[in-house]
Amino acid sequence: MKKTIYLLIASLAIVSCGQKKSESQAETVTEQPATRITVMQAQSQTVPQTEVYSSTVQAFAVNNIAPQSGNRIKKINVDIGSFVKKGQVLAEMDDVQLQQQKLQLRNVETELARLKQLYNQGGLSKSDYEAAELQYNVAKSAFKNLEENTILRSPINGVVTARNYDSGDMYLMAQPIFTVQQISPVKILVGVSETDYTKVRVGQKLSITADALPGKKFTGSINKIYPTMDAVSHTFKVEVTVPNNDRALRPGMYCKLILNFGNNNSVVVPDEAVVKQLGSGRHFVFILNGDGTVRLSAVTLGRHFDTNYEILDGIQPGDSIAVGGANALRDGSRVEIVER
Repeated sequence: MKKTIYLLIASLAIVSCGQKKSESQAETVTEQPATRITVMQAQSQTVPQTEVYSSTVQAFAVNNIAPQSGNRIKKINVDIGSFVKKGQVLAEMDDVQLQQQKLQLRNVETELARLKQLYNQGGLSKSDYEAAELQYNVAKSAFKNLEENTILRSPINGVVTARNYDSGDMYLMAQPIFTVQQISPVKILVGVSETDYTKVRVGQKLSITADALPGKKFTGSINKIYPTMDAVSHTFKVEVTVPNNDRALRPGMYCKLILNFGNNNSVVVPDEAVVKQLGSGRHFVFILNGDGTVRLSAVTLGRHFDTNYEILDGIQPGDSIAVGGANALRDGSRVEIVER
């Protein structure tokens, strides 16, 4: 009997101690200090929908100047860096064959004129006259082709960027004699995200800067939109044309392009108010409740500009957002608001 009484007393003591411990823990949780934060009221504002791209300047057109066959180079008229006009003579090859072809064409032309008189007088059949006329056209075409490959002209307005031979060299068809690049205008190829495919249009303007030309801005426009996407990068190419009338931009220059897709009226918050969930790629903000606590709200981010984020979804204008101290908060945390 006494043993039973002792056990009962011991059990009551243990229960009593457990209750006191639970009460003590509850008091400890209740007594945790509130997190000190600063807050701001979410407001809508106009957000430019701009994207910045990096690329390099390219010549609008590149022509390699060379004859169809090997021959001796008689004369070189231009050098690297020379600005040339369309039709300007760049080099002259040995013209022995050209002079021979010229004499042959003159003989055929004279013969055709004689046969035409006979044909008009009825002394020559139509088939014979047409055969002579065909022979003349063939000779004329051969002369024109040989002339183009003897007197080398620039097909474009541009600048000579390579010269691989000197006067007197034998052209052996290994590489072109000249390379001429058109740099007015120039073009820039840009990879644009596939999410912006429906926003891009031909004729759209872009602002352009080049690292080599600080303080100078250029304006270009979209000239071509490539119809296919890159399966790896999920981008499509856009060709931008820049007039470059002063020839300041040169092929190979690194440049930045700003493309504006218009404006959105969106909620904007400081980037310190946005908390990223590790390992998930999701983003959250803490919204102040009326009872001195905060709640976690998932948000969809838009543009990042200056030190702010555009919020596309998850916040309403007028919500009080935790800014300073947001990284120390949890869903339901008690907070104490301090002045910013």
